[in-house]
Amino acid sequence: MTELPLEISCRDGAEQHRSGDCLLVDCREPDEHALVTIDGATLLPMSEIAERVEELAPWKALPLLVYCHHGMRSAQTAQWLRDRGFSLAQSLAGGIDRWAVEIEPGMARY
Repeated sequence: MTELPLEISCRDGAEQHRSGDCLLVDCREPDEHALVTIDGATLLPMSEIAERVEELAPWKALPLLVYCHHGMRSAQTAQWLRDRGFSLAQSLAGGIDRWAVEIEPGMARY
């Protein structure tokens, strides 16, 4: 069996999100989240993930799509989650910035 890639494209992530088959996790900080967010996302800042990881327990065997601003923090967070048994955690490539370009043109960018 081939391991799931750590990153998922915005287009594939958006399709999965629309189907309702995943949990979309925003790992940015609250001040960034206040600027713009993807509808239906759960805010769980990278700085709080270690203390709050149990909130994700029901999703341990289900797809988790993690995003940040450009994709670096979300890749680290997705790998951290995988190391703790969340084998279907993936990072949204390019983060919310690429989402704003490819999926929701007109969405605020910063």
